[in-house]
Amino acid sequence: MATLYVENVPDEIYKALRKRARANRKSIAAEVIELLEQNIPTAAELKSRKEFYDRMAELRARPPLSPGPFPSAEEMIREDRER
Repeated sequence: MATLYVENVPDEIYKALRKRARANRKSIAAEVIELLEQNIPTAAELKSRKEFYDRMAELRARPPLSPGPFPSAEEMIREDRER
């Protein structure tokens, strides 16, 4: 596992981080690792997101199986004109 040292952290950020770590009953280092895990996607996460995006694009490209239980826009306009 790599070690990361961060210098020149602004006081306000450090105080907020310390407060957050205490609220979550963690060390500052553990809190930083959790924040990085939540906000920095790994290669595996990026791959998963791309696969999901590609799958959603495939589903969007498919024609609907049926028009659904609602009339089409054309049918609704015709109905309004016939009134």
